[in-house]
Amino acid sequence: MSLDTELAPHPAQRQTAISEEFVAYCTAEIERQRNSGEEFDETLYREAMEMALSRLRQLEEEGLA
Repeated sequence: MSLDTELAPHPAQRQTAISEEFVAYCTAEIERQRNSGEEFDETLYREAMEMALSRLRQLEEEGLA
């Protein structure tokens, strides 16, 4: 088995940053929640999203994500 199949690509080699994927997921989740008809605290969700996004971007800058 080669190392190419065992190791994840270096973060610099990723085509899409994890933070961008996270934002896309969160945006879709916000829409899903809006359309669900259930109670949803979008403000709280966005605050939590921003905290997580800030940490992800920090990890990306450090080359750890």
